[in-house]
Amino acid sequence: MTGVRYLDLSDPAFDVTSAEVHEAREEDWFAETPYGWAILRYDEGTALLKDKRFRQGNARWPDQNGIHDGPWRQWWQETLLSLEGQDHLRLRRLLGPAFRSRTIEAMRPRFQELANDLIDAFPGPDADGWRRVEFVTAFAEPYSARILCFLLGLPDDEWPQVAHWADDLGKSFGINVRSDLPRIEAALEGLTGYIEEVVADRQAHPRDDLVTTLIAAHEEGDQLSRRELSVALVFLAFAGMETTRNQLGLALQTLLAHPGQWRLLAERPELGARAVEEVMRVNPTVTWVTREAVEDVDLHGLHIPQGGIVQVLSHAMGTDPRAMGDHVPFDIGCDDRPLHSGFGGGIHHCLGHFVARTDMSVALPLLAGRMPEAEPDGEGTWLPVSGNTGPVRYPIRFRPAWMDE
Repeated sequence: MTGVRYLDLSDPAFDVTSAEVHEAREEDWFAETPYGWAILRYDEGTALLKDKRFRQGNARWPDQNGIHDGPWRQWWQETLLSLEGQDHLRLRRLLGPAFRSRTIEAMRPRFQELANDLIDAFPGPDADGWRRVEFVTAFAEPYSARILCFLLGLPDDEWPQVAHWADDLGKSFGINVRSDLPRIEAALEGLTGYIEEVVADRQAHPRDDLVTTLIAAHEEGDQLSRRELSVALVFLAFAGMETTRNQLGLALQTLLAHPGQWRLLAERPELGARAVEEVMRVNPTVTWVTREAVEDVDLHGLHIPQGGIVQVLSHAMGTDPRAMGDHVPFDIGCDDRPLHSGFGGGIHHCLGHFVARTDMSVALPLLAGRMPEAEPDGEGTWLPVSGNTGPVRYPIRFRPAWMDE
């Protein structure tokens, strides 16, 4: 097909939120990429995520990056993200009760306490009255990692090691996965060994936690094998921490770029949930959602053969003026947005979305209320804005609220 725009998603310098992508969206509803076709418009992307002629396409990710064997590739094929059919449904059924909205909502006071404790520990003001903090290490990482430990029943004081493994394993979602493979596989070995020790401990000393619940399901004759249990827990440990940490950093980046919205969130903390949805619409950590055609598919003149890979670009969808109309600008007060794709879609919609939505909707209003006049303190260091993205370092400065002085 001639005249179709080509977007090099594999280039670390490529930005999926760039004008180039927006221009391509105006030209057509799709583009070509090194990883298959990219869907750029909201209606077509939303329909495709629900289309039963497509399945989750992440199982092909190792092969697309030239990784055809080894422990990481084997593990990747067995994760919830890559499984299909009855295996996928069985794991979701077993894991689901721990992620119900009522279960997570009951944790809200713990999330609030943790967020306030971390903010309390920020350095004091310097001579000119500013307080300076590196947001990732001081808040986003410990907050997401300690919540993950709380959810899984892991010791709170072991979060730094769990976070280190999760950070390296999170490179699985990056476009530099092949060059990062040694670090990824070392983290996989370390986190797997740690989780297997936790499983052995819970078998001997059951507790009221997710690990014990899954062990009980395994021992009561469900089809969940010991290998599946290990793979699922390792995946939850790294995916739950890495994506939330990144999304918190992106949320702060977005809100600080809109000072009026930051002040509004401080004044109206009940808008925390809306702030989460708005940030994930315009600045998601998951920059594309992958699907694979299970049969030949014809979509609006585009022929996708069986096995063809399609990437639904989250930001392009979320900012498509055809769907957003007059509401394209960032506005946490808007309550009639079309649903974004930051948590995926269809049967692979993110299992942990209640956790992410709740912990971020707690953290963001607290940060806004206690950090007025906040602004970036330098450019920071960021992952490529393609694949899973977010801050590596994000220094900020703020003047404290009167209660914190």
